[in-house]
Amino acid sequence: MTGPVGHLATLLALLLAGVGAVAAFRGGRPGGERFLTAGRRAAFALAGFVAFAFLTMEYALVTHDFSVGYVAQVGSRETPLFFTIISLWSALEGSILLWALVLAIYTAVVAWSIGRGTQPVPSDIAYSLGTLFLVNVFFLILISFPANPFETLSPAPANGPGPNALLQNHAFMGVHPPLLYIGYVGMAVPFSFAFGALLAGRLDADWPRRIRRWALVPWGFLTLGVVAGAWWSYEVLGWGGYWAWDPVENASFMPWLTATAFLHSVMVQERRGMLKMWTLTLIISTFLLTLLGTFLTRSGVLASVHAFSEGVIGPFFLVFLGLVLLASLGLLAWRGEAFRSTGRLDSAVSRETAFLINNLLFVAFAFIVLLGTMFPLIAEAVRGVKVSVGAPYFNQMSIPVGLLLIFLVGVGPALPWRKGTPDALGRKLRWPTVAAAVAGILLFAFGIRAPLAWLTFTLAVFAVGLLVGEFAEPALARQRARGESLVRALVGVCVSNRRRYGGYIVHLGVLLIAVGIAASGTFRREGEWTIRKGQVQVFGDYALQFDSLWAVAEPQRDAVIAAVTAYHRGKSLGLYYPRLNYYRITREPIATPAVREGAKEDLYLVLMAYADDGAHATVKAIVSPLVMWIWVGGIVMGLGVIFGLWPRRRAPEGADAAPTPGAHAGREVVVGAGGGA
Repeated sequence: MTGPVGHLATLLALLLAGVGAVAAFRGGRPGGERFLTAGRRAAFALAGFVAFAFLTMEYALVTHDFSVGYVAQVGSRETPLFFTIISLWSALEGSILLWALVLAIYTAVVAWSIGRGTQPVPSDIAYSLGTLFLVNVFFLILISFPANPFETLSPAPANGPGPNALLQNHAFMGVHPPLLYIGYVGMAVPFSFAFGALLAGRLDADWPRRIRRWALVPWGFLTLGVVAGAWWSYEVLGWGGYWAWDPVENASFMPWLTATAFLHSVMVQERRGMLKMWTLTLIISTFLLTLLGTFLTRSGVLASVHAFSEGVIGPFFLVFLGLVLLASLGLLAWRGEAFRSTGRLDSAVSRETAFLINNLLFVAFAFIVLLGTMFPLIAEAVRGVKVSVGAPYFNQMSIPVGLLLIFLVGVGPALPWRKGTPDALGRKLRWPTVAAAVAGILLFAFGIRAPLAWLTFTLAVFAVGLLVGEFAEPALARQRARGESLVRALVGVCVSNRRRYGGYIVHLGVLLIAVGIAASGTFRREGEWTIRKGQVQVFGDYALQFDSLWAVAEPQRDAVIAAVTAYHRGKSLGLYYPRLNYYRITREPIATPAVREGAKEDLYLVLMAYADDGAHATVKAIVSPLVMWIWVGGIVMGLGVIFGLWPRRRAPEGADAAPTPGAHAGREVVVGAGGGA
């Protein structure tokens, strides 16, 4: 009965999504308050039914109910409990069920948030909820019919094959996909606010702040999901890299680029009333790219370690993508005149100009990735020939854009709104420029002469210097004005404008990632040797001794494990155990590396082959400098998002309110120089 019960829950959820859409759109018209209330209640019930369906599938997986088609596809009695639970998103139907759950929860949260106030809900908010319901309708149609995970089998098989071997080879599979889904699916919320505003023909003064908050949450999760995916690739696939410009990697990266551009653009709209149509276009493009990425992943048109091979829902996604694109273009054309920007660019030396250039670079970056990802598909469809676009294209085209973005990470926050004076700008740029020049000379003197790496490190020092100045200058001013300690003054400055300084923390994380990518990509060293038992192989400053080899049998797999003692400049680093895992559902072994991580560099060991008698083994070793900085940078970016979104504590009644940036010229420097973020 598990299958029919779960399927019934998805059908009821589909019905509620349709009813909720009608009620929400009617609630946006005059006298529609009771309809909107009904729509909000439908959102809560929708989330409940989808959650019930999700838990029903988990129950079927854990109890090994092979009468459920999806369990028979990905389940196995031998699979450990943890991997059994997370196998729900290891194949097509389950991943769409997870998507539907995340989307339903977002919809319920939006419905809850719009009912908290005492004022009537504006029409654009009601239409936004209706748009979210329509997106729910599409995904619930998928899991109710073409991608139904609850299809029943009779007779039921006695056992199943288990999930994809790569997806049960590391516990990180339980982290990466949920993070990515929360970010990916969450982009439907700011899209719905943009679509609702276009339908209603209104953008009130609060709209940029509201949509920015709703976009920042999924953007933060998408950031963590992309970095976690790189980490998973590094730790699991045994190739020593973390990013291969795989089409499915690109599919998650493209919406991140346009969403990042949107977050900068919406600040210009909020502050200056500029870029209204551009901002709307960016967030709509982000949602369209999430749909395109989902189509590429789940249609079967791409061959990728990340992609699902089934293609049953590809046409559905293509039709939905086309409908959203046509409706969005139509609304943008219709409302273009009504949403004309009121502000104007006052000076080329201003934060608005930096954000405009920033936006153009991010969009150019996204187009480069989109072109390289789609070109093989277009060429095959038009000319019938198979072509491939590899890393050289992406690196050659994207590196110049990336270097310019690193420069803007520092310069953008240092520029004032509207117009900067040469004296003020020179004062801010002086010491960071000196620091970058000194760093460049020292890097060259110490042998860092690869042009791209040298330029990246030098620009990063320049950008960090500017960001440090954005923290230090107002903190020192506050210390002088209030007699506080420097640490307390710095904390007070950051807390007084969480949005701005949260953004600066994110920028610092970006710089850490850029340095990590440049160092590991330029100075990576690798070697591969067949080593006899007891023999020592020298590899630069390292020495590797092959000690032993043995086989183990585990419930879901067999494995061959090598014991390797690593030495660094004569000092023992301990034993490391690279292994080859053999799963029953695949003929090829999966290499699981042993990694010694460090702030300076990683030592990465892979067992490539071995003698049956254990007399010798082929071991590959890779030394990658500063790889850890990439993971730390991702965490710093996540912390910056949390800090920026953390609600401010309300001041006690009667207490003086904290000065607002720009409200009083004499106090501007106390809470942060350079204008609010």
